[in-house]
Amino acid sequence: MTTTLLLIIIAVAVVVLGGGISLLVGRRRAELPPPSVLDEITEETIEHPEHPEPHLPDESAPVDEPPAATTTDVLERPESPAGRLARLRERLARSQGSFGKGLLAVLGRGTLDDDAWEDLEDTLLTADVGVAPTQELVANLRARLRAEGVVDPSLARSALREELLALVGPSLDRRLSSTGDDGRPGVVLVVGVNGTGKTTTVGRLARVLVAQERSVVLGAADTFRAAAADQLQTWGERVGVPTVRGPEGGDPASVGFDAVQRGIADGADVVLVDTAGRLHTKSGLMDELGKVKRVIEKQARVTEVLLVIDATTGQNGLTQARVFGEVVDVTGIVLTKLDGTAKGGIVVAVQRELGVPVKFVGLGEGADDLAPFDAEDFVDALLA
Repeated sequence: MTTTLLLIIIAVAVVVLGGGISLLVGRRRAELPPPSVLDEITEETIEHPEHPEPHLPDESAPVDEPPAATTTDVLERPESPAGRLARLRERLARSQGSFGKGLLAVLGRGTLDDDAWEDLEDTLLTADVGVAPTQELVANLRARLRAEGVVDPSLARSALREELLALVGPSLDRRLSSTGDDGRPGVVLVVGVNGTGKTTTVGRLARVLVAQERSVVLGAADTFRAAAADQLQTWGERVGVPTVRGPEGGDPASVGFDAVQRGIADGADVVLVDTAGRLHTKSGLMDELGKVKRVIEKQARVTEVLLVIDATTGQNGLTQARVFGEVVDVTGIVLTKLDGTAKGGIVVAVQRELGVPVKFVGLGEGADDLAPFDAEDFVDALLA
């Protein structure tokens, strides 16, 4: 009897406990969100350290739109050559105003006597035009005005413009030679002394080429300054251009070689190689520059060697140009900081010294403050 009673009590307990558990499970299932909502909880948000717990999406936010691009995803769009030329023309006119005013003031006198012509010579020499070009311009202008009997200042101004333009050289080929041979990229080697703004010029030149829809590879062959390579890489990243660099203190010729190799592999249009600034009086450094060029040309022809000169250095820039021209075959000149001096005549002097044209001018601190040089724009800016 006792055993039978014990079995009955156990059976009743099992039934009661079973019903309670079933009721609890049913209520728990009713509290869970529907399966379609659970499917929207991604593993990415669960594993992300900032979101350790699952979270439901905000129904008020648009789900199908892609996430907004971060600042590192957005590439800058460089200014078009036409736009920057118009802006820089105005800036050039402001910086060279005193030069032009001095010339026009002399020609505006009632009579052009010997003193007036001497003043004209002094104005040209002060602007760093150079002795020989100055004497040539004054002799030509003086003979022309005497032969034509010009006394009207406006006609004298027109004659001055034509003589200045002839000195600057409107027929010189100022195009950047950046097309390689046999499908290989053009290689532009940028050289100059310390402090002229070579690295900045390379970065700006990359922007000019990108604006022309050319593909570019940068070579940071200034291995003496880690900051130079960092700076160049930053310039490249802003417009989506890769930069090839080497270890600090490494062989710059090796970096130039690797940059060209990368350009060939990528099918790039142009490889721009930045070199270390070197004093033109140090023969060892200058010889190293020649080595950089020779090593690069084991893979592709160097199509352009641009010499960067600080326009504010005046006649010292001519000495630099002469020495660099003896070491590497300089094919073009970049004049930087032309807005910081009234000595625009350096354009004429440096072209006469090297026999190669000024191809680009820098006229400010902005990213797009480098523009192709135009002889007529330059002369018109002087006389504006």
